[in-house]
Amino acid sequence: MCLFRYDDDPEPEERVPAGPLFVPVRPGTAEAVLRMYRTPLGDRTAVGFTRPDLLAATLGAGHPWIRLSESALRALAAPLGGYRLTIDPTFTAPAVTPVPARRGDAETPAR
Repeated sequence: MCLFRYDDDPEPEERVPAGPLFVPVRPGTAEAVLRMYRTPLGDRTAVGFTRPDLLAATLGAGHPWIRLSESALRALAAPLGGYRLTIDPTFTAPAVTPVPARRGDAETPAR
């Protein structure tokens, strides 16, 4: 995030065409399946990268991808609840998994 604002900077919610994107997918049986992610606040988002090396740096080398336009990515993501589009994210974290209950916690009666 930049501390200074310049006249030619787009507004945060302004949709500026990003051009063809490299979109991470999961291989399916006969097709590729769009991967959806979550923002730090938990909103579903589609992700696209402007260069394949940025995708590899974030998700790992060899991660499968397809090329899509921004409008095509938005059209595919909307039915899945992905109304946000994140371009060139630089950080990913593994999904949060629940901590299993300790043995005996469920068996102890409340007093």
